[in-house]
Amino acid sequence: MLHTLNIYRRLVSVQMRSQMQYRVSFLLDLVSTAAIILFEFGSIALVFERFQHIRGWTLPEVAFLYGLVETAFGAMDLFFSGFDPRFFGQNVRQGKFDQLLLRPVSITGQVFGSQFVLRRLGKIALGIGIFIYAISMNDILWTLDKVIYLPFVLLGMFLFFGGLFIVGATITFWTIESIEVMNILTYGGSFVISYPMHIYWDWMRRFFTFVVPAIFLNYYPALYYLDKPDPFNFPAFAPFISPLVGVAVFLLSLAFWRFGIKHYQSTGT
Repeated sequence: MLHTLNIYRRLVSVQMRSQMQYRVSFLLDLVSTAAIILFEFGSIALVFERFQHIRGWTLPEVAFLYGLVETAFGAMDLFFSGFDPRFFGQNVRQGKFDQLLLRPVSITGQVFGSQFVLRRLGKIALGIGIFIYAISMNDILWTLDKVIYLPFVLLGMFLFFGGLFIVGATITFWTIESIEVMNILTYGGSFVISYPMHIYWDWMRRFFTFVVPAIFLNYYPALYYLDKPDPFNFPAFAPFISPLVGVAVFLLSLAFWRFGIKHYQSTGT
Protein backbone atom coordinates (compact mmCIF):
# COMPACT_ATOMS: atom_id res chain seq x y z
CA MET A 1 0.00 0.00 0.00
CA LEU A 2 2.76 2.45 0.96
CA HIS A 3 4.62 1.60 -2.23
CA THR A 4 1.48 2.29 -4.30
CA LEU A 5 0.90 5.60 -2.54
CA ASN A 6 4.50 6.61 -3.17
CA ILE A 7 4.17 5.77 -6.87
CA TYR A 8 0.91 7.72 -7.01
CA ARG A 9 2.56 10.72 -5.37
CA ARG A 10 5.38 10.65 -7.91
CA LEU A 11 3.01 10.32 -10.86
CA VAL A 12 0.94 13.25 -9.66
CA SER A 13 4.08 15.29 -9.03
CA VAL A 14 5.16 14.71 -12.64
CA GLN A 15 1.70 15.74 -13.88
CA MET A 16 1.78 18.93 -11.83
CA ARG A 17 5.28 19.94 -12.96
CA SER A 18 4.36 19.23 -16.57
CA GLN A 19 1.24 21.41 -16.45
CA MET A 20 2.99 24.27 -14.68
CA GLN A 21 5.93 24.29 -17.07
CA TYR A 22 4.21 27.06 -19.01
CA ARG A 23 2.83 29.30 -16.27
CA VAL A 24 0.88 31.69 -18.49
CA SER A 25 -0.88 28.84 -20.28
CA PHE A 26 -1.69 27.23 -16.92
CA LEU A 27 -3.14 30.46 -15.52
CA LEU A 28 -5.24 30.99 -18.64
CA ASP A 29 -6.62 27.44 -18.34
CA LEU A 30 -7.36 28.04 -14.67
CA VAL A 31 -9.13 31.33 -15.31
CA SER A 32 -11.11 30.01 -18.29
CA THR A 33 -12.33 27.02 -16.27
CA ALA A 34 -13.46 29.33 -13.47
CA ALA A 35 -15.03 31.75 -15.95
CA ILE A 36 -17.24 29.01 -17.41
CA ILE A 37 -18.71 28.32 -13.96
CA LEU A 38 -19.08 32.05 -13.31
CA PHE A 39 -20.98 32.61 -16.56
CA GLU A 40 -23.20 29.59 -15.96
CA PHE A 41 -24.15 30.78 -12.50
CA GLY A 42 -24.56 34.31 -13.83
CA SER A 43 -27.12 33.05 -16.32
CA ILE A 44 -29.01 31.42 -13.45
CA ALA A 45 -28.93 34.71 -11.54
CA LEU A 46 -30.44 36.49 -14.55
CA VAL A 47 -33.35 34.03 -14.56
CA PHE A 48 -33.99 34.74 -10.89
CA GLU A 49 -33.73 38.46 -11.55
CA ARG A 50 -36.76 38.04 -13.81
CA PHE A 51 -38.80 35.40 -11.95
CA GLN A 52 -37.59 35.80 -8.32
CA HIS A 53 -37.95 32.10 -7.49
CA ILE A 54 -38.30 28.65 -9.05
CA ARG A 55 -41.04 26.57 -7.44
CA GLY A 56 -40.44 28.29 -4.11
CA TRP A 57 -36.62 28.24 -4.21
CA THR A 58 -34.75 31.54 -4.26
CA LEU A 59 -31.36 32.24 -5.85
CA PRO A 60 -29.36 31.84 -2.58
CA GLU A 61 -31.08 28.49 -1.96
CA VAL A 62 -30.28 27.22 -5.45
CA ALA A 63 -26.75 28.58 -4.98
CA PHE A 64 -26.45 26.27 -1.98
CA LEU A 65 -27.13 23.29 -4.27
CA TYR A 66 -24.98 24.65 -7.08
CA GLY A 67 -21.98 25.48 -4.91
CA LEU A 68 -21.93 22.07 -3.25
CA VAL A 69 -22.15 20.21 -6.55
CA GLU A 70 -19.47 22.26 -8.30
CA THR A 71 -17.09 21.88 -5.36
CA ALA A 72 -17.55 18.12 -5.04
CA PHE A 73 -17.63 17.40 -8.78
CA GLY A 74 -14.60 19.61 -9.41
CA ALA A 75 -12.62 17.76 -6.74
CA MET A 76 -13.73 14.42 -8.20
CA ASP A 77 -12.75 15.52 -11.70
CA LEU A 78 -9.33 16.50 -10.36
CA PHE A 79 -8.56 13.17 -8.68
CA PHE A 80 -10.46 10.82 -11.02
CA SER A 81 -9.37 12.36 -14.33
CA GLY A 82 -7.50 9.18 -15.22
CA PHE A 83 -10.80 7.28 -15.19
CA ASP A 84 -12.65 9.79 -17.35
CA PRO A 85 -14.19 7.48 -20.01
CA ARG A 86 -13.23 9.89 -22.81
CA PHE A 87 -9.56 9.84 -21.83
CA PHE A 88 -9.42 6.23 -20.64
CA GLY A 89 -11.23 4.85 -23.69
CA GLN A 90 -8.65 6.51 -25.93
CA ASN A 91 -5.84 4.87 -23.96
CA VAL A 92 -7.47 1.46 -24.33
CA ARG A 93 -7.95 1.97 -28.06
CA GLN A 94 -4.32 3.03 -28.54
CA GLY A 95 -2.94 0.15 -26.47
CA LYS A 96 -1.55 2.38 -23.72
CA PHE A 97 -3.51 0.51 -21.08
CA ASP A 98 -1.62 -2.67 -21.98
CA GLN A 99 1.60 -0.89 -21.01
CA LEU A 100 0.21 -0.25 -17.52
CA LEU A 101 -0.57 -3.94 -17.10
CA LEU A 102 3.08 -4.83 -17.68
CA ARG A 103 4.33 -2.77 -14.75
CA PRO A 104 4.69 -4.34 -11.29
CA VAL A 105 2.58 -1.62 -9.70
CA SER A 106 -1.11 -1.45 -8.77
CA ILE A 107 -3.03 -0.85 -11.99
CA THR A 108 -5.64 1.20 -10.12
CA GLY A 109 -2.96 3.44 -8.63
CA GLN A 110 -1.40 3.96 -12.06
CA VAL A 111 -4.71 4.99 -13.60
CA PHE A 112 -5.39 7.36 -10.70
CA GLY A 113 -2.00 8.98 -11.25
CA SER A 114 -2.17 9.06 -15.05
CA GLN A 115 -4.11 12.35 -15.10
CA PHE A 116 -4.25 15.18 -12.57
CA VAL A 117 -5.76 18.18 -14.32
CA LEU A 118 -4.89 21.23 -12.23
CA ARG A 119 -7.23 23.56 -14.09
CA ARG A 120 -10.05 21.86 -12.19
CA LEU A 121 -8.90 23.98 -9.25
CA GLY A 122 -10.67 26.90 -10.92
CA LYS A 123 -13.94 24.96 -10.86
CA ILE A 124 -13.43 24.06 -7.20
CA ALA A 125 -12.60 27.66 -6.25
CA LEU A 126 -15.74 29.02 -7.93
CA GLY A 127 -17.83 26.29 -6.36
CA ILE A 128 -16.53 27.24 -2.92
CA GLY A 129 -17.14 30.92 -3.68
CA ILE A 130 -20.75 30.29 -4.72
CA PHE A 131 -21.31 28.15 -1.64
CA ILE A 132 -19.93 30.89 0.62
CA TYR A 133 -22.34 33.31 -1.06
CA ALA A 134 -25.18 30.86 -0.42
CA ILE A 135 -24.52 30.39 3.30
CA SER A 136 -24.08 34.14 3.75
CA MET A 137 -27.44 34.89 2.12
CA ASN A 138 -29.46 32.04 3.62
CA ASP A 139 -30.59 32.19 7.22
CA ILE A 140 -29.15 28.80 8.19
CA LEU A 141 -29.29 27.76 11.81
CA TRP A 142 -25.85 26.19 12.16
CA THR A 143 -25.56 23.46 14.76
CA LEU A 144 -22.64 21.18 15.56
CA ASP A 145 -24.38 18.33 13.74
CA LYS A 146 -24.73 20.40 10.56
CA VAL A 147 -21.11 21.52 10.63
CA ILE A 148 -19.82 17.96 11.13
CA TYR A 149 -22.12 16.50 8.48
CA LEU A 150 -21.19 18.94 5.68
CA PRO A 151 -17.85 17.29 4.71
CA PHE A 152 -19.63 13.94 4.53
CA VAL A 153 -22.16 15.38 2.06
CA LEU A 154 -19.28 16.51 -0.14
CA LEU A 155 -17.60 13.12 0.27
CA GLY A 156 -20.79 11.35 -0.79
CA MET A 157 -20.98 13.29 -4.06
CA PHE A 158 -17.22 12.92 -4.59
CA LEU A 159 -17.36 9.13 -4.31
CA PHE A 160 -20.63 8.82 -6.23
CA PHE A 161 -19.42 10.62 -9.34
CA GLY A 162 -15.96 9.08 -9.02
CA GLY A 163 -17.62 5.68 -9.01
CA LEU A 164 -19.52 6.56 -12.18
CA PHE A 165 -16.23 7.55 -13.82
CA ILE A 166 -14.78 4.15 -12.90
CA VAL A 167 -17.84 2.35 -14.29
CA GLY A 168 -17.58 4.34 -17.53
CA ALA A 169 -13.87 3.57 -17.83
CA THR A 170 -14.48 -0.14 -17.25
CA ILE A 171 -17.17 -0.33 -19.91
CA THR A 172 -14.64 0.89 -22.49
CA PHE A 173 -12.88 -2.48 -22.15
CA TRP A 174 -15.71 -3.87 -24.25
CA THR A 175 -16.89 -0.86 -26.21
CA ILE A 176 -13.40 0.62 -26.84
CA GLU A 177 -15.00 4.00 -27.42
CA SER A 178 -16.33 5.92 -24.44
CA ILE A 179 -20.10 5.76 -24.12
CA GLU A 180 -22.21 8.88 -24.06
CA VAL A 181 -24.67 7.44 -21.57
CA MET A 182 -22.01 7.76 -18.86
CA ASN A 183 -21.57 11.43 -19.72
CA ILE A 184 -25.31 11.81 -19.21
CA LEU A 185 -25.03 10.27 -15.74
CA THR A 186 -21.86 12.13 -14.71
CA TYR A 187 -21.89 15.62 -16.22
CA GLY A 188 -25.63 15.47 -16.81
CA GLY A 189 -26.25 14.13 -13.33
CA SER A 190 -24.24 16.91 -11.72
CA PHE A 191 -26.28 19.44 -13.70
CA VAL A 192 -29.58 17.86 -12.62
CA ILE A 193 -28.82 17.92 -8.91
CA SER A 194 -27.68 21.54 -9.11
CA TYR A 195 -31.38 22.44 -9.03
CA PRO A 196 -34.28 21.44 -6.75
CA MET A 197 -35.43 17.97 -7.73
CA HIS A 198 -39.13 18.81 -7.42
CA ILE A 199 -38.97 21.05 -10.53
CA TYR A 200 -38.43 18.07 -12.84
CA TRP A 201 -40.91 15.76 -14.56
CA ASP A 202 -42.03 12.76 -12.54
CA TRP A 203 -40.23 10.22 -14.73
CA MET A 204 -36.92 12.08 -14.45
CA ARG A 205 -37.23 12.47 -10.70
CA ARG A 206 -38.05 8.78 -10.30
CA PHE A 207 -35.03 7.85 -12.42
CA PHE A 208 -32.69 9.92 -10.23
CA THR A 209 -34.33 8.49 -7.12
CA PHE A 210 -34.80 4.76 -7.70
CA VAL A 211 -32.38 3.97 -10.58
CA VAL A 212 -29.58 6.46 -9.95
CA PRO A 213 -30.17 7.68 -6.36
CA ALA A 214 -28.68 11.13 -6.96
CA ILE A 215 -31.60 12.84 -5.20
CA PHE A 216 -30.11 11.84 -1.84
CA LEU A 217 -26.69 13.31 -2.58
CA ASN A 218 -27.50 17.01 -2.60
CA TYR A 219 -31.22 17.80 -2.60
CA TYR A 220 -32.13 16.09 0.67
CA PRO A 221 -29.10 17.41 2.56
CA ALA A 222 -30.06 20.88 1.29
CA LEU A 223 -33.57 20.45 2.69
CA TYR A 224 -31.96 19.65 6.05
CA TYR A 225 -29.60 22.63 6.03
CA LEU A 226 -32.17 25.10 4.71
CA ASP A 227 -34.96 23.78 6.96
CA LYS A 228 -37.30 23.30 4.00
CA PRO A 229 -40.19 20.80 3.97
CA ASP A 230 -39.89 17.53 2.07
CA PRO A 231 -42.38 17.59 -0.84
CA PHE A 232 -42.02 13.81 -1.37
CA ASN A 233 -42.51 12.69 2.24
CA PHE A 234 -39.49 10.41 2.40
CA PRO A 235 -38.43 8.97 5.78
CA ALA A 236 -36.74 11.36 8.20
CA PHE A 237 -33.34 9.74 7.62
CA ALA A 238 -33.33 10.60 3.88
CA PRO A 239 -31.10 13.71 4.27
CA PHE A 240 -28.45 11.64 6.04
CA ILE A 241 -27.75 8.83 3.57
CA SER A 242 -25.71 10.88 1.11
CA PRO A 243 -22.37 9.40 2.30
CA LEU A 244 -23.81 5.88 2.26
CA VAL A 245 -25.01 6.28 -1.33
CA GLY A 246 -21.60 7.59 -2.38
CA VAL A 247 -19.67 4.81 -0.63
CA ALA A 248 -22.00 2.10 -2.00
CA VAL A 249 -21.65 3.30 -5.61
CA PHE A 250 -17.88 3.64 -5.22
CA LEU A 251 -17.42 0.12 -3.79
CA LEU A 252 -19.64 -1.38 -6.49
CA SER A 253 -17.67 0.46 -9.16
CA LEU A 254 -14.37 -0.92 -7.81
CA ALA A 255 -15.81 -4.45 -7.91
CA PHE A 256 -16.89 -3.87 -11.52
CA TRP A 257 -13.43 -2.44 -12.30
CA ARG A 258 -11.73 -5.58 -10.95
CA PHE A 259 -14.14 -7.71 -12.99
CA GLY A 260 -13.30 -5.71 -16.09
CA ILE A 261 -9.54 -6.06 -15.60
CA LYS A 262 -9.91 -9.80 -15.03
CA HIS A 263 -11.76 -10.20 -18.34
CA TYR A 264 -9.87 -7.59 -20.32
CA GLN A 265 -8.54 -8.65 -23.71
CA SER A 266 -5.90 -6.56 -25.41
CA THR A 267 -6.88 -4.51 -28.43
CA GLY A 268 -3.76 -5.82 -30.19
CA THR A 269 -2.56 -2.28 -30.86
